[in-house]
Parts: sequence; structure tokens; C-alpha cells
Amino acid sequence: MILCCGEVLIDLVPEPGRSGGALLPLPGGGPFNTAIALARLGAEAGFCGAVSTDGFGAKIAARLHAEGVQLHAPRTAAPTPLAVVTLDPEGRANYSFYTESTALHALADAPPPPGAAIALFGGISLGLEPCGTVYEALFERQKASGALMVIDPNIRPAVIGNGEVTRSRLARMLPRADILKLSDEDLAWLTDDPEAQLRDWLAAGVGLIFLTLGGKGLRLLRPGLDLHLPAEAITPVDTIGAGDSFSAGVLQALWENGLRSGADLRALPEADLRKAADFAQKVAALTCSRQGADPPHRAELG
Repeated sequence: MILCCGEVLIDLVPEPGRSGGALLPLPGGGPFNTAIALARLGAEAGFCGAVSTDGFGAKIAARLHAEGVQLHAPRTAAPTPLAVVTLDPEGRANYSFYTESTALHALADAPPPPGAAIALFGGISLGLEPCGTVYEALFERQKASGALMVIDPNIRPAVIGNGEVTRSRLARMLPRADILKLSDEDLAWLTDDPEAQLRDWLAAGVGLIFLTLGGKGLRLLRPGLDLHLPAEAITPVDTIGAGDSFSAGVLQALWENGLRSGADLRALPEADLRKAADFAQKVAALTCSRQGADPPHRAELG
């Protein structure tokens, strides 16, 4: 199983063709989106995050069940967190988050489920308290259990304030991951010297880094390898969930190539890494071609 750990919330997305600022409520949140995308690509996917028992939470739980994603966390009476989405003329999404006293902070403990071969962490859940502490502890337990560890920090400065708690947490966690997926914006927020930081992570033992560059494509790095791959040509409807879908595409493609451990990661041929990155970019591009975090099914990818 590939387990995705972090937040689920409701994205309030501008409704196409409607004037007056009408907003459409859609389930979202980085780790949740990745779990849904993985299931649609054929993976055995699990999600570990608190889901409310309110109306929005019922919609989220029904979505997980319908997509075949296993839920490994308790339900809570605390309300579902919200993210109000605005889109710029190119369809890039900006978010205003409403998280205080919501289900995001209701996860007191999250024992690791059995059988997780890969565990992904990320999203705003790592940048807030008290949930960030819970997820960091879960990260340590999953790593101790032998899971291959993946982090997608998906940093949202608007919700994490000055970010010192987040920077400290990620400084502990990122060097201990097997795979990092982050955007150039994430990297710029984390460090004033991006190239030195990338080298430091690889020297610390990170096996593979996917650095997304928006319209400029993608860098793929591992010790002794630094590739630049072009972006998929697409006119996006919006970018909601694109990075989350990319992470799912990478993990599913690498899983199909036998990825189960850090040793497998180091042994993967360069050609297989390129194929995984190309596949992930196609998954992300299809997600961008429609409204909200609506990742493709495997049959749509040929």
C-alpha cells in the first residue's frame, strides 16, 4: 500500500460560467489529492488524516470509499477546514485557508497501519500545530517500520505565517526522506542557496529529487545525475492538484518498475526514471486540463 498522510479539506473553487463569485465546494488537500490520484492510476492507496463527521466530511468519506482509498484515521466532530481558491489569468491557483479549530487539528495520534510499503507526507499539515507534531511522529514510526519515505512539502506561506516552526520541522524531516518532490517556489522558500541545498539533501542520503519548474519543466536529481526534462504543452483550466497528481504519477510508475526500498531506488536505471517523470508530467497535465483536483484514470493515459 502507498499511504498518504496529511490534510483533507474543501476547496471552494470559482464556478465556470457563473458570475457574482459563485464557488463550487470540491474535496481537496495535497495528500488527499495524491491518494485519489494513486487509486485512479491503479495503486492500493490509503489516506491518514482526520475526516469530519459534518456534511463536508460525509462528502469526503464517500469520495474516499468510491475511489477505493482506505481511510486510516478516526472521524471527528470538528468541522472540515476550508480553502478559498482564486485563479489568476493563467489558471494558477492561490489559496486562503480557514483551519482554526477544524478537523485538521483533531488528529491526536495516528498509529501506522500495517502493510504500508511507501508513505508520503506533506501539505499544510506539516506547517501547523498541533497537527504538524503528530505527523512528524508518524513519519518517524513509518520510517522505523521500513517504509520508503516521500515528502512533498507543498508550502503555503499564507497559512504558516513566519514559518520558523515549519522550517525547523522540514530541516529535520527532508534529509531523512528517500524521495523529495518539491516546486521551485518551495525550494526558494526553504533556502537562499537552492543549489547548495539540493547537494546537501543528496549528500544526507535522499535518493531522488523531483524539482518541478512550472512551464520550464522538471529537474530530476539523484547522486551523480541531474536531468532537465521539458514540460508538457497544455493550456490549463487551473493548476489545482497538479503537483499532487505529479507525485502520484511518479510513485505509481516507480512502483510498477519494482520500487519497494531505498536500495531499489538507487538501482533504477536512468531510462526508468525518465519514463516515470514523463508519465507523472502527463498525469499532472491532464489534471490541469479540467477544473479542480480531478486527476485522470489510468485508461485516459493510453
